[in-house]
Amino acid sequence: MKTKLVFTVILTSFIFFGCSDNEDNFQETALATKGMSTSKMSTTSTAAVTSQTFPQAEQEVLETWEGIVQSVKEGDLDKLISFHAYGPKFTEFKSGELRNGGEENEAYERGVIGSVTEVVKFEALDIQIAVYYGNVANMTFHSNFHLMFGEDLVVVREQTSLLFVKTKGEWKIVHEHHSPLNP
Repeated sequence: MKTKLVFTVILTSFIFFGCSDNEDNFQETALATKGMSTSKMSTTSTAAVTSQTFPQAEQEVLETWEGIVQSVKEGDLDKLISFHAYGPKFTEFKSGELRNGGEENEAYERGVIGSVTEVVKFEALDIQIAVYYGNVANMTFHSNFHLMFGEDLVVVREQTSLLFVKTKGEWKIVHEHHSPLNP
């Protein structure tokens, strides 16, 4: 009987210690598997987001850009400003300066574009539009703008990124980034 009791205690100990070790290993394996699954999902999700296309939205952004160009050519500053979603989230980088907000951007556009006496050329070269989730778009291009300010011709050659968000059915600029383009 003593032998059976000792044997039972030993078996019970193996079961408890064995289960305890297996539980830890199971939890570690589950966490590792979950991590790998999350990593795979993240990679899959990222790939899906970056490869998914939205042709209709891309066309709408291009049409919005054409409206922006037309407003500049016509000197319609209010129309130009209406393409922006000014507010606390609006940002702009230009000329290596510190970030601007909406008020500074609007004042700059009204001041500079308002001073243009003639638009000689207003080309956006190598346009690329990437739409994400159907309501966020990044438009990049190389500007080739030839603008007259009185008798002075100013040529603007920049790398430009415009970030658009679709709000209330319209594409609005929420961020602008302008960097000099090397000749």
